[in-house]
Amino acid sequence: PASRGGGGRGPPPPPPPPRPIPIKKPLPNMSTFGQQSATSDHVAPLPPDAGGVSSLNFSSQNHLCSSDWDGCVRYWDVAVAPPNMGGGQAQWRVQPKAEVKDEKPVLDTCFSPDGRYVFLGGCSKAVKMWDIASGTSTPTKVGEHSAPVKAVHFVQSSNLVVSGGWDGMLKFWDCRSPTPAGQFQLPERVYDMDLQGDVLVVALAGKKIAAFSTNGQPKQQMIMDSPLKYQSRCVSVFPDCSGFAVGSIEGRTAIHFFTQKAGIAENFAFRCHRQDNATKTESLVHAVNGIVFHPFGTFATVGGDGVVNFWDKDSKQRLKVFPPVQDCVTCGAFNPQGNVFAYAMSYDWGKGAQGYKGPQQQPNRIYLHYTPEEEIKQRAKKGGKR
Repeated sequence: PASRGGGGRGPPPPPPPPRPIPIKKPLPNMSTFGQQSATSDHVAPLPPDAGGVSSLNFSSQNHLCSSDWDGCVRYWDVAVAPPNMGGGQAQWRVQPKAEVKDEKPVLDTCFSPDGRYVFLGGCSKAVKMWDIASGTSTPTKVGEHSAPVKAVHFVQSSNLVVSGGWDGMLKFWDCRSPTPAGQFQLPERVYDMDLQGDVLVVALAGKKIAAFSTNGQPKQQMIMDSPLKYQSRCVSVFPDCSGFAVGSIEGRTAIHFFTQKAGIAENFAFRCHRQDNATKTESLVHAVNGIVFHPFGTFATVGGDGVVNFWDKDSKQRLKVFPPVQDCVTCGAFNPQGNVFAYAMSYDWGKGAQGYKGPQQQPNRIYLHYTPEEEIKQRAKKGGKR
């Protein structure tokens, strides 16, 4: 039940993600549609010693914000001109505007609707607010958890910030008060969460999924077992709020509708971030690190295999596969117009601390991909019309 005031428990931090799992006789992929792009994506400027990128988010004004494992939160102005009709590359203007440094790794950020404020949470166990317009270099503390904060979102309907932590708490904050406006004790730690409209979906440890309505006083609508067999890594709500997609450490994504309608909506799961051997009898499995929906209702997945995929859940097709980068892809984000997809190449800790070789051998990159409509729009189902 919801409660007010402090409290909450403090379980030990979750273990690092397990190593990639070899799986025999993998299930078929969604059918492939489209080809790899031969055009190199634009690289946003990062210092050579920058930490691994933990999150990417766009504001409604096309500003891009990133958070890093070194505690930095960076802010860019992004503009793009499409390629000429005869071909060529998109023309980019990506200007670093500001940055702040937290004392510990930052795991997530979100913008206020007007783009003036960035809210951040991470290993400092605090939710903080950065007033970009004021020019300050120090974020203001809003509230805190008893363990690291894994995810933050802004609830536009109530002007509250919601945070989920490894303490198993979901907290709603009015930035004028250090006491939560409301909170929920969850059955497990928060691994990821997403908010679309007034629908909030939270992926928890123990393969649990919780859903909340944030319209008025926040209310828990359901809690269910994940449709996937392995630990949840990421979750994303459909743009029309009719359901959600959840990704796991086992290289699989599930599509789940809140309400089943005969002949219209069908829950299903598919494999996506796996590398088949030459005979296709075994696959090296990588985590699905992020799921991001496009305004069209199609979506991207990013994974530990260094690959970005675009998908259409309604026709069950893969729209595009990107050439793999040299390290994991940890997160991604579409801009509000849907013509820019940002994604980050960083180590995702899938092989533990022993797999990290430092920024000189494992450089961190933020790529910006121009996304024309034909790459991401929905396609007709095979064998019939939509």
